Amino acid sequence: MTKEIVLAGGCFWGVEEYFSRIDGVVETKVGYANGHTENPTYEEVCTDTTGHAEACYIKYDENIISLEELLNKFWRIIDPTLLNRQGPDIGSQYRTGIYYIDEEDLPTIMKTFNEQQEKYDKPIVTEVEPLRVFYDAEEYHQKYLKKNPGGYCHIDLNA
Repeated sequence: MTKEIVLAGGCFWGVEEYFSRIDGVVETKVGYANGHTENPTYEEVCTDTTGHAEACYIKYDENIISLEELLNKFWRIIDPTLLNRQGPDIGSQYRTGIYYIDEEDLPTIMKTFNEQQEKYDKPIVTEVEPLRVFYDAEEYHQKYLKKNPGGYCHIDLNA
C-alpha cells in the first residue's frame, strides 16, 4: 500500500535526491507547499512573498518503509532548530516542514518530533501542518541532481 507525505528541508534538490535513493520510496517530485500564491514560479518563491516552502512530495510503500523510518531519515538531514534556513540557504522558502496528507499520520509525526526535541537544547521550529497546497516545481528542478550530478547540495546524501 502506498502512502504520501510532503517534506521541506531547505533546498529541494538535495531533499529529493536523498529520498529517491531510499528503498520503499516509489516516487518523488519537488514543488512549493503551503503558501498563498497560486501556481507560483521559482522566481516568485525566491522573493519570500508567496508563503511557500521548497518541498518534496514523497510516495512510499509502507510495506517496505514505515512513516516513522522515513521521518527518522528526514530528521538526520536537517537542523530542525533553524528558522527559515538550512545550510547556506536563507529565506522562508527554506524552512523545514512536515506536511501530512493523512490525518492518521499525525501521532507518528509527533512521536518522532518529540523524540528529536529531546536531542536539542533549542526548540524545534519545523512546521507540522496538514498539506494545504502543493504545486509542482518547474521541470528543470525535477530530479535536478540526477540531471546535474555536480550540482549544489547542502545535505549529506549518505546520511
